Amino acid sequence: MPERKWPPRQPRPAAKGPRPLGQGGIGPRPERRFRPAPRDPDGPAVLYGWHTVKAALENPHRRFRRLLATENAARRLAEDGLKLPMTPELVRPDTIAGQLPPDAVHQGLLAEADPLPSPAIEDLPADGIVLALDQITDPHNVGAILRSAAAFDVKAVVITARHSPEATGVLAKSASGALEHVPIAEIGNLARGLEGLKARGFLLVGLDSLGTTDLAAVPLTAPLALVLGAEGKGLRQLTRSLCHAVARLDLPGAIKNLNVSNAAAIALYMATARLKPPAGP
Repeated sequence: MPERKWPPRQPRPAAKGPRPLGQGGIGPRPERRFRPAPRDPDGPAVLYGWHTVKAALENPHRRFRRLLATENAARRLAEDGLKLPMTPELVRPDTIAGQLPPDAVHQGLLAEADPLPSPAIEDLPADGIVLALDQITDPHNVGAILRSAAAFDVKAVVITARHSPEATGVLAKSASGALEHVPIAEIGNLARGLEGLKARGFLLVGLDSLGTTDLAAVPLTAPLALVLGAEGKGLRQLTRSLCHAVARLDLPGAIKNLNVSNAAAIALYMATARLKPPAGP
């Protein structure tokens, strides 16, 4: 049987444009967005968002390296009468967005600043309330805890150098300016930090859903350290053993466990109300 010869294959005409979606095409290729390299741990704190950057600009202890602003944000800063430490670089919103994680809401402001100093345990004021965080790693939660801490005049938040988010980026945005009002005492070992607080007369009360008693029934005295554990894991065994009491929040509704930042806010409200000196006659 003679071999059949097929006609030569003709090249397909070049497409005049992207094929429409729904017909096998994928539409125009989106522009690839720049993603920055991982942050240098010794580098500056990155602050973005109106409340975060404005609070930092109002903090005389902040030392800025760079300030980026859109025209609208720069105009708003001028209208608020803020005394700026440097002339902002006027940029387009995309320039700021390209230096941040996806979906970060920067509101036209980004600053690079030196981290604020970390006080030592022995330098914390021995009055009022401090918070100690036992390996809470979610920056959104830590930021929300800092915001509540600022609202209730907490003297400091104690964290560990490891297993804690840095005071930059998402945490700073979630804190919404609270970084400028609540000192963060970063220590190497939480157990030694708690022992240091004990030696200075602090009452240590751990918060855990498996606590032996309701926080409302625990006698509270100042200075007070509320110790919060990570969601899911709760307080570590060594941390629990160092607390004078481990309490829970008794909730009347169907849900018995709260997000750690919500639990912190409720505990701070209860503790602040109970430690408040009685009004005079």
